[in-house]
Amino acid sequence: MPTLSRKTKIVSVFLAFILVGAGTAWFSSRSAGVPQEFTQARVQGALIAQSIVGLSDQSTHDLTTVNDLDRSGNYAAALSLTTNIITKNQDLHDQALSLSSQIEAMARSLPDISSLEARQAALDAISSRLALVSELITYSNDLSHLLVTLQGRFTGTAIKPGEVTSIVDQINMDVNAINNFNDQAQEAMTRFDALESKR
Repeated sequence: MPTLSRKTKIVSVFLAFILVGAGTAWFSSRSAGVPQEFTQARVQGALIAQSIVGLSDQSTHDLTTVNDLDRSGNYAAALSLTTNIITKNQDLHDQALSLSSQIEAMARSLPDISSLEARQAALDAISSRLALVSELITYSNDLSHLLVTLQGRFTGTAIKPGEVTSIVDQINMDVNAINNFNDQAQEAMTRFDALESKR
């Protein structure tokens, strides 16, 4: 199964885009209004982020079901559902790559946003989306760890007491962070819209 470990580099690349874009933006006021590239990337990024939130929430729900099946001794059904979660984790991987592309497009067009305050709001949104991608990497790694642990358990491998619960708790924290970063990005874009509407 592919991992997102290689994609950690994406975070650094996009952070560089943000810093360069923000630095340039502070000193330039090139075109009035909001560039079309930014608007398109913003819309697509929001849709992808919402999809990521939905997929991660669904995985959390599925893990609760896996836990129930495990407690009831229905290991075959638990293993089957665990395999399905692995497939969904690949979907999250693909969504993270798509979101990263939209973040890049937004960062690239930052200098073309003429309002200084609106630029700052856009930068805040981009930073939150970037943090979401970073948290998604952590979430994916933790989910992969849990799935390997569960597969081992369902095929007879001994695990440490409380290990599954500990990993599930961490995944729940990851999901909460993903949701929070998504909310922060949406709030920043609401602020952006309010600033642009005054122009």
